[in-house]
Amino acid sequence: MIKLKDLNIIESLDALSRIPPGKILINTINAHSYNTAQKDALFAEALQNGDYLIPDGASIVKACRWLKAKSRPTERVAGWDLFEFEMGVPAGFPKVEGTVCEPGGESDGMKNRRRRVMFMGSSEKVLSLIRKRMSEVYPQWEVVTYSPPYKPEFSDEDNEAIISAINDADPDLLWIGMTAPKQEKWAYANWDRLNIRCHVGTIGAVFDFFAGTYKRAPLWWQDHSLEWLYRLLKEPRRMWRRYLIGNALFLWNILVNE
Repeated sequence: MIKLKDLNIIESLDALSRIPPGKILINTINAHSYNTAQKDALFAEALQNGDYLIPDGASIVKACRWLKAKSRPTERVAGWDLFEFEMGVPAGFPKVEGTVCEPGGESDGMKNRRRRVMFMGSSEKVLSLIRKRMSEVYPQWEVVTYSPPYKPEFSDEDNEAIISAINDADPDLLWIGMTAPKQEKWAYANWDRLNIRCHVGTIGAVFDFFAGTYKRAPLWWQDHSLEWLYRLLKEPRRMWRRYLIGNALFLWNILVNE
């Protein structure tokens, strides 16, 4: 169980620029993940103990204000916002030499290569589309991808293969996309075994948004905090439980647990 009023949550888009370099785990929280964490102890622990948490939902922003929480975000910061910020190479980080993990520094063997971004998760079909679009939108990045087995839980052999792939890639930025809560729990449980020095973001649906296999809501819906309604209208059979029941459950959990 987690308490929203006690969480450390990034409060604005501008605050992303103040995340220091190094091995940093960045997760998101929205109404759905808050509800899930009330009954999933490992997920709650992962959200509480990650390095940074961004408010990927207008409901989180509003609830934090209403609760007079320790963190009171002034705006929603979506997983897509984090993705665009990190991919854009923030000011203060090196542009060609060194890595995004080590501003101004150069590691052995890294002086003459582009920054390397790794996408771990999703299907090979989605990853192939990501590789293609990366070459068009972010050609300055070298891209590495890894599609893990599609199953509820990974075996020890699966985990070894994933960890080895990440460590061998030695990325300057790592995105994990396996949907919540699987991605957050995996990153948290295996954090100490990842021999990397970069930002790691668990961004789920962003893989599909960037690949183009799922269309994000138009800006008007986003600006009016109605992206959830857009998704519900687009996929009512898949999303009705998450949003109609989930939103009501979020309000109940806030009243009862906070």
